[in-house]
Amino acid sequence: MLTSCASKTLAAVRGGMRAIATSGVQRSDNLFVHRDTPEDNPNIPFEFTAENKKRVEAIMSIYPEGHKRGAMIPLLDLAQRQYGWLPLSAMHKVAEILDLPNMRVYEVATFYTMFLRKPTGKYHIQVCTTTPCWLRGSDEILETCKQQLGVGIGEISKDKKFTISEVECLGACVNAPMVAVNDDYYEDLTAKDMQEILRDLKADKISPPGPRNGRFASEPKGNPTSLTEEPKAAGFGVQRCIEFGDEPKDDKEGPKK
Repeated sequence: MLTSCASKTLAAVRGGMRAIATSGVQRSDNLFVHRDTPEDNPNIPFEFTAENKKRVEAIMSIYPEGHKRGAMIPLLDLAQRQYGWLPLSAMHKVAEILDLPNMRVYEVATFYTMFLRKPTGKYHIQVCTTTPCWLRGSDEILETCKQQLGVGIGEISKDKKFTISEVECLGACVNAPMVAVNDDYYEDLTAKDMQEILRDLKADKISPPGPRNGRFASEPKGNPTSLTEEPKAAGFGVQRCIEFGDEPKDDKEGPKK
């Protein structure tokens, strides 16, 4: 009887652990295991453009001898910006420049989600759905993107212009909900705002980034509720205490009699 009870308890615990261990990574649209495809295999040549070769030299010059591998992330980012995403042959080129085994570059490229390991549209729509954005309506923003573009998460549109990704916190929680399009942040969004942004992008017009509700940055909505007057001069309320030994006061009375 005790054995049966222990077995049932252990099964319940294991079942609970599986539920707890479930995470968003299982739904990620990133590629972590490489399989050769017609558009991504080591036989496809990759070379930096003449302009980007100058950038490679400038990046490499920042790092002292013996520490050149520190340039790996900037070089991978440069390759991705040139190609639109990061194919295997681009990683091999970076490994060649840094004189490193290919595996050292694979480790970095598959760790950071900023590196896109499969074909990605010209406009990468990254919708944050972490708690603050979710509470402020990110589900509606994501649904608007899907409906307007006709693609799902991790998919690329037929015209190769758009890819939608569902991402974790992008660090603009006070301006939730927000979306990143390539390097630009669009904040304080509504479904209508998102429709306008996508309409502009379809016409290859870049909408002005930043908050969409009239805020300049991340200041509170409405008038300030603190620090509403000019700051006092340096040492305000301190000098009297030092000279006369009493408590600091806002007035300018002399010493106590």
